[in-house]
Amino acid sequence: MAFKHGIIALAAAIPLVAFVQRTVAQPQPAAPSAYESIAPEGRTGRSEKSAVTASRYMASAANPLAAQAGAQVMAEGGSAVDAAIATALVLNLVEPQSSGIGGGGFMLVWDATAKKLRAFDGRETAPAGVDRNLFLDAAGKKKPFLDAVVGGASVGVPGLLRMFEKVHGEYGRLAWARLFDPAIRMAEQGFAISPRLHALLAEDRRLRDNPAARALFYQADGSPKPIGSLLVNQPLADTLRRVAEGGAQVFYGGDIAADMVSAVRNAPNPGALALADLSGYRAVERAPACIAYRVYRVCTMPPPSSSVALLQMLGMLAQYDLPKLHPGGVEAIDIIAQASRLAYADRDFYIGDPDHVRLPLGGLLDRGYLRDRAALIRPGQVSPQPASAGEPPQREGMLYGRGIAPELPSTSHVAVVDAHRNAVSMTITIENAFGSRQMVRGFLLNNQLTDFSAAAVSDGRPVANRIEPHKRPRSSMTPVVAFNADGSLRLVVGSPGGSRIIGYVANTVIGVLDWGMDIQQAIGQPHFLDRNAGLELEAGTPLAGLADEMRRRGHKVVTGDMVSGLQGIEIRADQLVGGADPRREGVAIGR
Repeated sequence: MAFKHGIIALAAAIPLVAFVQRTVAQPQPAAPSAYESIAPEGRTGRSEKSAVTASRYMASAANPLAAQAGAQVMAEGGSAVDAAIATALVLNLVEPQSSGIGGGGFMLVWDATAKKLRAFDGRETAPAGVDRNLFLDAAGKKKPFLDAVVGGASVGVPGLLRMFEKVHGEYGRLAWARLFDPAIRMAEQGFAISPRLHALLAEDRRLRDNPAARALFYQADGSPKPIGSLLVNQPLADTLRRVAEGGAQVFYGGDIAADMVSAVRNAPNPGALALADLSGYRAVERAPACIAYRVYRVCTMPPPSSSVALLQMLGMLAQYDLPKLHPGGVEAIDIIAQASRLAYADRDFYIGDPDHVRLPLGGLLDRGYLRDRAALIRPGQVSPQPASAGEPPQREGMLYGRGIAPELPSTSHVAVVDAHRNAVSMTITIENAFGSRQMVRGFLLNNQLTDFSAAAVSDGRPVANRIEPHKRPRSSMTPVVAFNADGSLRLVVGSPGGSRIIGYVANTVIGVLDWGMDIQQAIGQPHFLDRNAGLELEAGTPLAGLADEMRRRGHKVVTGDMVSGLQGIEIRADQLVGGADPRREGVAIGR
């Protein structure tokens, strides 16, 4: 893989200026629900990219304008946290379908001076008045997906700005208001609509029902504004300017908060959001979840993220000599996919909001438990039945039922390393593409409550991820920071992709740490994973040609689009190496 200095080169380039053990008795998992038939977000084809190198700092993000904003902040002496915030605010403008201040996220922050990794939770919460049967119809059946998503009922309390303010207070070098400048300027002056944004606007049939969104994104005949046309979002600029001047409290109180509440309560399919929910929201610091893997230490978010499933996969795979296997070969796919389905089996039972349910986190990552789970892997002999959840240590009294939630692929990831080798790995989201389709003051509100399990009870047992007031829904967002044996920074990576995120990121980590790929090579690998419902192989790649062989090994195989959005930075001696997913429009920019 060729290297370039500064910014990833796009093969089908759009110039940057164009963007200015034991088992628990349980029912067998059902086939993928109707939710899973929803088309993946953002099919815009594949554009091969080269890795980027830099010596001082780097930002990797899903849109060139956003990465450019982060890099510029660091050029002015800003920290990794400063750059991540500026990047995310621009993403709100240029990638509105994926993230924004109407949503939430998770942030890992590496403090190079203190040699400490910290995890910050800005996940949305359910309103106090939420209906526990929110997504069930009168007959107790799960509502069709779009009926649940569109409107106010799916909207959780946004957490992004509270998280940003909390982390900036500890790690910001530049003034808070400075971080808003790029997004405000672009919102007022306009930016060119990208091919991906245009395609998603064309595919969505519900966004144009919202008058504010229709006026912003669509022409008089209802068709999306053309690729390359200038999109000005003055309402968002006004909102961001007020938050820049007055802090996050301006968003969580006063007329902006009142407008959010009004939009939710007066929308079709109204919700329960109240002013007290907004004023009472707090971002939370949690202890990162980490595991030793070979000579490395790999860390990610703890619950309510289910990214501990990635750590479980690595703990199981540590029993195998993956470096000797061929990347993309049937033996490697077989072993990794079986580890994946075992991890997803545990994920569906044991992960929820730790502030509301007891979770056996230590047990799920226990070395002995993971050795026992790894012993269930049978290379070449996959059971035709889905894997069952195990019985990890510390699970006494935690008899949960299986919780299913759609977690469709939207979201965005930001990776940043600054000149002092501080780093941020941050995944942000409004959940589904364009969230709840409710626009307030230039930003879209999330539909994060659909990440809860619709049913509160499964097989007579409470579901850990059931809907409850003030609770954070389970997430698959998997920001990762990995370290060398001497404790130095090695890798910063993450991805969007709904419940597939765990598999996308796991394969990238394995590519770098086990197979010696550079970050761009690892990101560009063809995808495969098993969410305990069958082996998924990425269509249009060499892996799709292995379907028959994998079936002979016992896998239930499906092929299809797997549109990740991986963004990552690896650290090799004194060099930063950046990568961005060839399946999307992202880039890495550094100096």
